Amino acid sequence: MKNIWVYNFPIGKIGIAADGESICQVFFSTEESPQDFELAETPVIKKASEQLAEYFDGKRKDFDLPLKLEGTKFQKAVWQALLTIPAGETRSYKDIAILVGNPGGSRAVGMANNRNPVAVIVPCHRVIGQDGSLTGYAGGLSIKQYLLNLEKIWRPAPPEKNHDQHKLF
Repeated sequence: MKNIWVYNFPIGKIGIAADGESICQVFFSTEESPQDFELAETPVIKKASEQLAEYFDGKRKDFDLPLKLEGTKFQKAVWQALLTIPAGETRSYKDIAILVGNPGGSRAVGMANNRNPVAVIVPCHRVIGQDGSLTGYAGGLSIKQYLLNLEKIWRPAPPEKNHDQHKLF
């Protein structure tokens, strides 16, 4: 049974869809909602919403949810690579292309990112241009920036410089 439920979060409405016991889609209200889903809040959908709420409250940086991602072998490889990007960090499309074994495939990585069915949880928002610029995002660039700003709380602090090391006397 395929089910869907919509929740309000700080970035707006987010729909969560499940196919049985696995999350198969997380989408923004600006995106087209999946067809042939029954409107029902199942336990796995509720668990996903709770984890997303913890994420938006700054209390969760990793998700622990069963996912069912439909896509090509390449898309699945890209989505798996996205899951390795730590919260608070970013990677370029080229970085991901190299990681999946296709160094010249930055554009293909961008297309796979665009087809990511599970926004936020599979963190395609952490992928930026080679020059550090924000590039397309299903929820819009303002939401991408919001998510990256939110995740700054998890960035490791730079090592403190010990100014005493350089004292001459």
